[in-house]
Amino acid sequence: MAKLVHLNGPPSIGKSTLSALYVDRHVGALNLNVDALHLLVGGWQDESTDTWQVVWPLVRAMAATQLDGGGDVVLPHYFGRVEEITEFEKLAREHGAGFHEVVLLDDRAAAIERFDRRARDSNDPWIQYHHGRVGPERLGRMYDDLMEVVRQRSGAVVVRSVLGAVEETYELLMAAL
Repeated sequence: MAKLVHLNGPPSIGKSTLSALYVDRHVGALNLNVDALHLLVGGWQDESTDTWQVVWPLVRAMAATQLDGGGDVVLPHYFGRVEEITEFEKLAREHGAGFHEVVLLDDRAAAIERFDRRARDSNDPWIQYHHGRVGPERLGRMYDDLMEVVRQRSGAVVVRSVLGAVEETYELLMAAL
């Protein structure tokens, strides 16, 4: 049975890294990296351009197509509201797939530091764009919202993400699945 794996967690916690590793090790799986899709929309750097209107229908269509073909989908994306998650859970079920919800976490202070570190160490324009829009205060609120989601979603599996421990975290992810 195909599965939709939602990797949730604060920015810079390792969602994209683990998603890429998963598809490298699972032939035919789709890494549905939402951030990468934004970069395909002209004008994404302009504050007045709402790329979400283009991206979300694409994300849903790509996931549905992949699941209908029997392939796994890994969705590495922060969701801070339960409704956002249940939308993808419903999509998975509608397409005959299992839904797996994994939340990657570090403690709050470490998560904020990881976000800052990634921005300092990267020349990636998407990372720089986001870092400029999400400061430590907003990131802290995002973390708190995520913790509320974890409390509400009894089926979510929390996996501790330790900075630099990619293989160990991947093994924990695989055990959770």
